[in-house]
Amino acid sequence: MLELGDVLAMPLPLGGFGACQVTGTRDGLLLVCALDWHSETLPALGDLRGAGPLLVDHHSWTGGPQPTLVDDPPPADFVPLGALPLHPDLPREGDSYAAWANLVFQVVLQRHWDLRVGAAAKAAYKGASARQVEVDLGGDLGGPPTRRPGRLARLDLREHRGEVRWAGLDALPQVTALGWAGSERGLVRALASRPIITALTWDDPPDEVDVSETGLTGLVFPGRAPRRLVLPPELTLLRFGAGLPESVTANADGRWVALAVTGSGMSDGRWTDAQGTVPDGLRGVRELELAGAGDLVVPALGELERLRVRWTGAYGALGGLGAFSRLHTVELTDAYGVEAGMLPSPEGPLRRLDVDCLRSSQVRPIRRRYKGSGVVVRLSGAKSDKWLVVNIDNPLRNWVDEHKRGGAAACRAYATADQTIAGLDADDPAAVADARGILREFVQGLNAIELRHGMIDTTLREEAYEAFMGLAERAGVPDAEAGSWFDEWRDF
Repeated sequence: MLELGDVLAMPLPLGGFGACQVTGTRDGLLLVCALDWHSETLPALGDLRGAGPLLVDHHSWTGGPQPTLVDDPPPADFVPLGALPLHPDLPREGDSYAAWANLVFQVVLQRHWDLRVGAAAKAAYKGASARQVEVDLGGDLGGPPTRRPGRLARLDLREHRGEVRWAGLDALPQVTALGWAGSERGLVRALASRPIITALTWDDPPDEVDVSETGLTGLVFPGRAPRRLVLPPELTLLRFGAGLPESVTANADGRWVALAVTGSGMSDGRWTDAQGTVPDGLRGVRELELAGAGDLVVPALGELERLRVRWTGAYGALGGLGAFSRLHTVELTDAYGVEAGMLPSPEGPLRRLDVDCLRSSQVRPIRRRYKGSGVVVRLSGAKSDKWLVVNIDNPLRNWVDEHKRGGAAACRAYATADQTIAGLDADDPAAVADARGILREFVQGLNAIELRHGMIDTTLREEAYEAFMGLAERAGVPDAEAGSWFDEWRDF
């Protein structure tokens, strides 16, 4: 159990270490603050004596420390070093709640800001206008310049066609993320000259993609992946949604990349490229996220340390967990097909297991499997087999974890709408009119749940929207029309 003054070293995504210290407590939670520290090797406790707080002034932050309240144990790869007296500048109070990983992100973002972003780009970012500004990017969106918010953070250019007047980006100095589609058309050069842009989502890329000269830290291919991909040295997040490259060139064989493979990027539950092997350049990956349906198999990544798996459709088994010598953290979501015997051995390197949403019949076997092993086990959202027979395919099934009665009512409301929509003929022009009443009744049911139980937060609102849009699509309702209905009818 951590106490006031305890210091921990934090491995950083691109190598080296940061550090943090427990500076206070509040209502049983720990207040933790990142320290002004970076070293290439693991520091000794004495090295950190006198270290003050990390002063965060990247992007819109104003230069103060950012203490965080945490309610769970530190990650398994954090290294406890011992206790030190608190520096006088370290905050003793705070009201920001976040995960331990937020401390690491702050260190990484601050270092990128300090080392990669030039003085002119920093000044432009800080001085960005809060008003609408004229932006001229040319292309078929060109003609007269368009007007955009001066502090726009994400610019979606996926509908932009033709050549681009990249100098137009200078009017939007706070853009840090781009959406792009199709051929390259000067994109890479524009990114390379603007290291403040660190995130890119690229639809329908060409076969050859080389972004090695950019400052990207996050790269997403929602659809088809390029055949050959060359990554920048600072990339820490790489996500594929529908297939994988044949070849990847990455810093340290992908050691610093958190890799995510989702949706149709999974083939028969296995993550592989067209040749049935892990793509070149990603064999050193240490952090992996898989999302898919049915039986899933974890690829043979010899350096794997952290694994997240999420089931998105039919719920199946999980295989391939017995061959990892460094896997210390496993996080599973919607693991209704997972049994205790599929999980890593308690005698191996595993130090933390989080399972959110599982069969209640597996709770006792899982706890028994790891009893006395030193593995921190956190299980939540357990549901009975009887309940799952009725609700396992209900997209609102996990609402009962937030509020038992309200969640059960939401499941019933969706089931009623689902059954009624199933009776419509999407090819019948009258189906849309019939669907309107069904969908409105569904939303009104959710409004009543919110009025009675006050349970629909941002996350649940997004889940309700996805469920609503799925019903509307099945009835042949155009997306734009369905979206406007949802916003018009909802009171949450």
